[in-house]
Amino acid sequence: MSHAYDTFETLCQQNAILRETVSLNSGIQLAAWYNKHDTITVKSNHHTLSLYVEDGYESYQKTPGGWKNGGGPDRFCLMPKESESTWDIRDDLSFVHLYCTDEHLRDVGEKIWDKRPLSLTLDERIFGSDPKITALYRQFLLGCDWQQHANQLTLSTASTLLLTHLLQNYSNVQWKLPVVTGGLSPFVLRNVLAFIEENLGQPLTLVELAAQAALSEYHFARMFRQSTGLAPHQYVMQRRMEKAKALVQHTSTPLTDIALACGFNSASHFSNRFRSVTGMTPSQLRAASA
Repeated sequence: MSHAYDTFETLCQQNAILRETVSLNSGIQLAAWYNKHDTITVKSNHHTLSLYVEDGYESYQKTPGGWKNGGGPDRFCLMPKESESTWDIRDDLSFVHLYCTDEHLRDVGEKIWDKRPLSLTLDERIFGSDPKITALYRQFLLGCDWQQHANQLTLSTASTLLLTHLLQNYSNVQWKLPVVTGGLSPFVLRNVLAFIEENLGQPLTLVELAAQAALSEYHFARMFRQSTGLAPHQYVMQRRMEKAKALVQHTSTPLTDIALACGFNSASHFSNRFRSVTGMTPSQLRAASA
């Protein structure tokens, strides 16, 4: 389901430079931007969560009392739908936006708490500071190539965690997170692990894995970690690397085919990831095993 996000469209028409963007299967969109010397007014039909990645000290927001700044690396702005804001970007600013709708937030609410909030409002926050938001952005979103199928699981996990955090801390709902104890039953775990093995070449998502266990993404991720000691995206990447290593060492399958069979749609990304895990590139390991 694709969604036209007003803020994204507005920035595309200004001086802002789009560095990267990806639409997740849920319809949530991520965009990495750079801007400088620009004045922008945004009013949107969706929510925007913005994290300043670099610079931003000279970004000003128009307030009734004049232009105010307070930006800098790791500051965040939360702009709920229908809120209008005017910005004057006077010097370098690199930032990442997450765009989502009420529907996305309701879905997350329903999956975690098993109830849909009737009315849902988010608080506006400008130049806020929240270590949790920073950690989710920096650990999950900034260090990974958004175009890689193999990273879709990481990106969708991070976006679900960010929306959960917004619902809990910056909305009128603020429900307490349910406590999840215990792991998956042996039968369910076996099915999920078998499903992962069969689909290592596919861009797996948390939604698909949770569906195998008939659980919400939230409960599934926690119970899976209880059972395996790893988050789903960590486990899947580990299995991809194990499979790749076996194919490199014990078969003559071309390396580009191995990359695809293990969920990587770029040979260089595969080679880099492989080297970070094994200390060698696939071709070096194959030569050493010969």
